[in-house]
Amino acid sequence: MPKITIGSKTFSSNVFYAPLAGCSDFPFRAMAQKFNPGLVFCEMVKMDALIRNDKNTYRLLDYTQNMHPMGAQLCGSRLDIAADCAEIIEGLGFDLIDLNCGCPVDKVTKDGSGSGLLKKPHLIGEIISKIVSRVSIPVTVKIRAGWDDETIVAPLITRIAEDAGASAIFIHGRTRMQAYKGLANRDHIKESKKCARNIKVFGNGDIFSAEDARHMFEHTDCDGVLVARGTFGQPWIAQDIQRMQESLTPLERDYEFCRKNLVEHYHLTKAYANEKKAIMDMRRVGCWYFKKGEVGKALRGKISKAKTIGEIELLLEGLKDPKAFLNKCVTT
Repeated sequence: MPKITIGSKTFSSNVFYAPLAGCSDFPFRAMAQKFNPGLVFCEMVKMDALIRNDKNTYRLLDYTQNMHPMGAQLCGSRLDIAADCAEIIEGLGFDLIDLNCGCPVDKVTKDGSGSGLLKKPHLIGEIISKIVSRVSIPVTVKIRAGWDDETIVAPLITRIAEDAGASAIFIHGRTRMQAYKGLANRDHIKESKKCARNIKVFGNGDIFSAEDARHMFEHTDCDGVLVARGTFGQPWIAQDIQRMQESLTPLERDYEFCRKNLVEHYHLTKAYANEKKAIMDMRRVGCWYFKKGEVGKALRGKISKAKTIGEIELLLEGLKDPKAFLNKCVTT
């Protein structure tokens, strides 16, 4: 599989898994590492919360040694604390640190963080420069193409980030105003790659299969891909993409394979979270592994109403016999 060097570190694959708020938790990352992506990110953490030692923020950064290489992502726009936060992240043992300039949600952008930074490209450069001056691990930045279609800044920020010392840039082809609607415009990633000298450019957006990744590589000439929602219910997508890169036959991912991985994800969740949170998490995760078909539809309807661990375990046990599971769902 294609290795990639970012700053001082070489990663075994150029397929990375994105930081996803509320999703890239400890159980998710444990599942992901089974299939050897080049790097997996934790959920983003806010600079202010990290500085004030918020225990819930630090819990988002939990990992075990076998999860390396691990990436952490900072969200914030305060130049005065950015380097201090980066130093904390490096001290926790992370392999790479990223600056979030892509989150589109209002509660993040209202103070100029996340996609809000796209309105101030040179501030992005200043923050990156401060972080780079303080840490020895690679520093990267994740952006969207621009705030809206009239302000596409991805090529500009690529140049600014490189000049500031960033080793890689992850570019989502949508604008902030698009949120997750419409298609990611890969031309913006292509143009940014043309602007890059030494900085590595990763394509992000609408990668749900190995074929999607192939198109991203071929269309943009990007150095790697950052997979986000495409990891939901298929933590093995890195393996699929890597096999495509090596011209190998795709592996079969049948019903039983998906069921066993869902059950394993459940056990990791149950072991990590308290019962209330495990139930809430499984309402989300349980819908990931069977997105299509009657079983997936029936499971979504049932698991979203589960109120106890026992109910969830009965549902997962019932999936061993999909025909009986569907019949039971129809009659209850």
